[in-house]
Amino acid sequence: MRIHSICVLGGTGFIGSWLVSRLARDGHRIRVLTRRRERHRELLVLPTVEVVDANVHDPAQLARHFEGRDTVVNLVGILNEKGDSGKGFHHAHVELARKVVDACQSTGVRRLLHMSALHADAKSGPSHYLRSKGEAEDLVHGAAGPDFHVTSFRPSVVFGRGDSFLNRFAELLRMSPGVFPLACPEARFAPVFVADVAEAYTRALADPKTYGQRYDLCGPHSYTLRELVAYTASLIGVRRLILPLPEALSRLQAAVLEYAPGKPFSRDNFRSLQVDSVCDGPFPPVFGITPSTLEAEAPEYLAPRNQRSRLSLFRRGF
Repeated sequence: MRIHSICVLGGTGFIGSWLVSRLARDGHRIRVLTRRRERHRELLVLPTVEVVDANVHDPAQLARHFEGRDTVVNLVGILNEKGDSGKGFHHAHVELARKVVDACQSTGVRRLLHMSALHADAKSGPSHYLRSKGEAEDLVHGAAGPDFHVTSFRPSVVFGRGDSFLNRFAELLRMSPGVFPLACPEARFAPVFVADVAEAYTRALADPKTYGQRYDLCGPHSYTLRELVAYTASLIGVRRLILPLPEALSRLQAAVLEYAPGKPFSRDNFRSLQVDSVCDGPFPPVFGITPSTLEAEAPEYLAPRNQRSRLSLFRRGF
């Protein structure tokens, strides 16, 4: 196996930390760019990983850190912006993608693995998020050529230890006073396990069959948002009446929570939920991965310790 020299943007986030750990396991030399190096000690201890302070929006810094690397991975993305104009999404997704491509081409980087989103569409996406993700995806693939190979990944919602999806609902459920009003309850997702996403990136790294491809990544089952919230409540051991909101009240909830601390739900999130986050086909066979189910993995980090212990015994046949 060839050892690659890789620069990762977004490597300290949820998906990024899983991917960096997976790449390090194969001995690849990895440089992770971050705004606050000292906050990520879990990566600093990995023997082939270098974590450096950098402003990824500074073209000169990108070029300096890409020098001598054969691969760049761009995982940077935001789910919300300040306000609702689309400017924040454009800056984080499109402008950065353009700077990454320029820096790759100026320094001779030949491989780019790019994180997009399921149903990203520059023209028809219903939200700023999906349109900006689509525009960035089209931009990086448009720059590909004989000496610059691009692969993009378009996951549904990604779950796993440290996620901001099931964990966010678990936190909100614990705080709710018995009734949990839920916007867009019938929106559908096919949650994909973070380790499967990291494995797909790892296997695509040096596989020419993946050059120029855009891969939808979904788990094996789809669920409504109401089903996912109910399952989360059962795992954390709370009883809540989930109150499904009609469209008008869902829209109103988004408009109100957009101004709550942490912006747990926004108008742009509401617009994104108008498209079901499910794939048209199975997990891409090129990767040779059988995707994990939500039921096999979520209890390992959401269920109370005593319930996890019982589950482990059950799986071992005791």
